Amino acid sequence: MAERKVITGSIEQLIQDDKNFNQHTEYGMSLLEKSLRQHGAARGIVVDKNNRIIGGNGIVETATQIGLDKIVIVETTGDELVVTKRTDVDLDSKEGREMAIADNATASADLKWDAENIEAAKEEYEINPEDWGVHDWMMDSPDLDEDGVSSLFESAEGVANKKNPTITIEVPQSYDIDEVKDGLREYLAAFAGCVVR
Repeated sequence: MAERKVITGSIEQLIQDDKNFNQHTEYGMSLLEKSLRQHGAARGIVVDKNNRIIGGNGIVETATQIGLDKIVIVETTGDELVVTKRTDVDLDSKEGREMAIADNATASADLKWDAENIEAAKEEYEINPEDWGVHDWMMDSPDLDEDGVSSLFESAEGVANKKNPTITIEVPQSYDIDEVKDGLREYLAAFAGCVVR
C-alpha cells in the first residue's frame, strides 16, 4: 500500500465555493457554531485538488469565525472512506450522543438551496438535480427555523383549541403536488406527530 499523504496546515488554505448550492440558514449556522464551540470539530469536509471546498463551506466559515484554524488534509482519490476518529469521545456518553444529535440537527436545519447556482450548474454541466432528490419546488421554500416552524403551526386557524391542527399550503399549479407532498413528509418527519395527506 502506498504511503498516505497527510498534510497539516491552516484553514486559510481552504477556498470557499463561490457557486455554493447551499445559501445556509441563520438558524442552521447558529446550531453549527454551537456544536463547534461545545464539541469541537467532528465531521470532516471535502475539498478538490485545488483546496476549493466541495462540501463543508458552512463549517469552514463558522470555524474561521470562532478561531478553529488548524486543519489536517488527508489526500485520497475517493476509493477509500476517510474516517475521523475522536479519541476523546465515547459514543455511549452524554457528549457522544449529543454530538450525534448535533450532527444530524445541523445538517437538517442548515440547508437552503440556491436556485440561481443550481440552475446555472444544470445548464453548464448538464446536471439533473432531481436525480439527487432536489426538486424545483424546494427552491422557493422559506427559512423554517425553530421559530418559523412554530409560527407556521400557530398560524393555523383555531390551533389553540385543537389537538390536531390542520394547515393548508397553497401550491402553484406548475409544481408536481406528489413531489411537494413527498418533500414535506421528508421535512416534517423530524417533528413527531406531523402527517402530510
